[in-house]
Amino acid sequence: MKIMISVGEASGDLHGASVAAALKLLEPNIELFGMGGKAMRDAGVTVNYDIAGLGVIGFVEVVKNLGKLFALRDNLAALMDQERPDVLVIIDYPDFNLRLAKIAKAKGIPVVSYISPSAWAWRRGRAKDVAGLVDKLAAIFPFEAEVYREAGANVTFVGHPLVDIVKPSLAKEEAYRFFNVRPGQPVVLLMPGSREQEVSSLLPVMLEACRQVAGQVPDCRIFLPVASTISREMLQNMIDGYTMDVTLTTEHTYDLMGIADVAIASSGTATLETSLMGVPTVIIYKMAALTYLLGKLLVKIPNIGLPNIVAGRRIVPELLQGEANPGTIAAETLVLLTDQTVREKVMADLAEVKEKLGQTGAVHRVAEVILEVAQARQLR
Repeated sequence: MKIMISVGEASGDLHGASVAAALKLLEPNIELFGMGGKAMRDAGVTVNYDIAGLGVIGFVEVVKNLGKLFALRDNLAALMDQERPDVLVIIDYPDFNLRLAKIAKAKGIPVVSYISPSAWAWRRGRAKDVAGLVDKLAAIFPFEAEVYREAGANVTFVGHPLVDIVKPSLAKEEAYRFFNVRPGQPVVLLMPGSREQEVSSLLPVMLEACRQVAGQVPDCRIFLPVASTISREMLQNMIDGYTMDVTLTTEHTYDLMGIADVAIASSGTATLETSLMGVPTVIIYKMAALTYLLGKLLVKIPNIGLPNIVAGRRIVPELLQGEANPGTIAAETLVLLTDQTVREKVMADLAEVKEKLGQTGAVHRVAEVILEVAQARQLR
């Protein structure tokens, strides 16, 4: 049995790796290949096309990279002809992956969509497009499943995979020793995203905000986990412009979250990870002005941060565009660091978000869905 997997950024790589591991447990002789990164490669997937440096966001940014994306699409189409997979699994990266799904459908290859386009938030018309392209949709939110069922998709609600993935591997005392942090010492976690474009835009304001925070909390430690898609050298070059210590890390990220007091994070999957680990988070985001204006016209929900969307209300700060400036970020971070009443309320709200994300076993259920579709194809 052959399964082709397509992801386009670091978060998708992690999800793809988890699915690959679950597939191999259920079907040890399965062949897995496609587009991914280090995590998928480590999980036993043959990565024909690496995603490092691939992530682009927004209308303006995508237009600038159309040539590269078209060439990649054509190469993956040729890979389908060469390998003839029993199913294509598309994970996130919607604009690219839906085009790939259309190609697969034309070739008679069934498609499973996992971490599907956020039609519940914007461009609801996409739900019908997705329903017409995929054979099965594995939904991670209950409200997502409802939107896609109404659009005619064949949906299975599997729960959120991060519930399986996000957990510490070290005892808290071991984590303090591993990261050389004193118990009780304030820890600020920076998560500027998994795309070079995001990091270039967000990390400078994060660093300046941390410099302001350190002026009032001088013994705080600052950590930055390195995404597999981002060059450590690029990060270090940016950090060197600031007169403070920032520790780059590549190991035990969830253990680091377990001892962190606050995170400053790019809007996206990382904010659900910090939620599951109970870390109060300042969510920030910036994008090209035209992309932002188009988004304001299309997005039909009041919040863009995933913890706030899941909670159904604003529970952690969201700073977008001009609001994502060093002074405002520093002010919000200091409140979460120093105001115990606010911290306790936020942490209680994050516990509610964790409960809403469902029970463990989501990744196993996704693997079962994929195998069911693949086996049906083999019986045709």
